[in-house]
Amino acid sequence: MDEQNLVLAADIISKSSRERPADAVLREKLKAQRELWGGDATEISRAVFSYYRWQGWVESGIPSSGQIKQALLLAEQFRNRPETFSDAELVGRAVPGWLQNEMDISPAWIRAIQAEPRLWLRARKGLGKALAAELGNAGIHGEGPLADTLEYHGSEDLFRTPQFHAGAFEVQDLASQAVGLICAPQPGQTWWDVCAGEGGKLLHLSDMMNNRGLIWATDKAEWRLKKLQRRTARARVFNYRLRTWNGGPRLPFKTCFDGVLVDAPCAGIGTWQRNPHARWTTTPQDLRELAEIQHQLLVNLLPAIKRGGKLIYAVCTLSRSETTEVVARLKDRLSNFSPLEITNPLEPKSTPRPELLLRSEDTGANGMFIAGWTRIG
Repeated sequence: MDEQNLVLAADIISKSSRERPADAVLREKLKAQRELWGGDATEISRAVFSYYRWQGWVESGIPSSGQIKQALLLAEQFRNRPETFSDAELVGRAVPGWLQNEMDISPAWIRAIQAEPRLWLRARKGLGKALAAELGNAGIHGEGPLADTLEYHGSEDLFRTPQFHAGAFEVQDLASQAVGLICAPQPGQTWWDVCAGEGGKLLHLSDMMNNRGLIWATDKAEWRLKKLQRRTARARVFNYRLRTWNGGPRLPFKTCFDGVLVDAPCAGIGTWQRNPHARWTTTPQDLRELAEIQHQLLVNLLPAIKRGGKLIYAVCTLSRSETTEVVARLKDRLSNFSPLEITNPLEPKSTPRPELLLRSEDTGANGMFIAGWTRIG
């Protein structure tokens, strides 16, 4: 690894903390280093994330530069000879011990999150085949709705490509795309993206709606909605309105919706492959607090769903506190709703079920929990 890049990676790690996550510090530092070319940025990113992915193995008493080098060697060893790591070793070192009280930790899942993440793209509707040919090093993932889902294997900085600036595709994880496909909004409908963030799922909903109908997007952070506006402008998405909302009982509008998507704040355990720093900063107390936020969000927005309308609850986490226990606790509030039978869009022939758990070892993507209901009265 280039010595200058090694120094910068060590500096990013030294400045990362629970309050300043490594991925945010990384973006900030790379943005400030304007002279870096794409290969350097990739090398630095890989070094930082490898350090946190293999933190349970590196020697604690040596300089951070030496720890990074160890982590990179471990990552290479795992990539080329994964059998040299035992299941027990991986389960015992790759995640914090408290996690076993919250989910089933299988060796297959640990092996999935120790690998470097795959890069998923979502092309605009009908552009998948053409985009794969234009970008090169990209393969179409499936048929039907997945014909516009691509996995990219190249090394080009996709954010600098003319196709990206023309709005032809978004970088969007496969599990996140599955959420949009389960929502299945129709042109002309009215939807509410409750925790819209920077708009990844909103762009997908709009694409499926052919930019027709209306999507209300809310978030408690105005800065996220400003980023959403920049993304929608590039993607030429216009069928949306924005409003800040803190998730409280006073709803931000009087509209009743054909569908409501609650992509709720969560611990993000399903993203620990892509964001390994969070493994070592997340606590059981975080899960309890987030589960309460998730419950209150769902309870507060129930009146906004019209008869026949859908409620989709999605979280990129795998803990029982934030998934099945949230659904069970909500049951008494859902007397006017029936469970929505969800077919896994990544496995169209699978059996429909009211709750769907997507795991990284099965999908090659983030972990995701999805549940849905339809209002019947």
